[in-house]
Amino acid sequence: MAWENFDGFQSSNIALLQYDPETWTLEVTFHDGGTYHYFDVPADTWNGLKTADSQGIYLNAYIKGHFRYAKV
Repeated sequence: MAWENFDGFQSSNIALLQYDPETWTLEVTFHDGGTYHYFDVPADTWNGLKTADSQGIYLNAYIKGHFRYAKV
């Protein structure tokens, strides 16, 4: 996988965000140590996450419950 890292944010819940544009996989690592892969996430959703005022709110509103996921 060719991960794109996004570290231009601060979140009380999210520690790390990465995206693989080749497989449309979003990786989210939380401060509690849990890491999840969200599948078939289009690039515009990734870009929306990066530009959101709050990555946590965006994740809850537009990603969780909308895309398949697995705990890594």
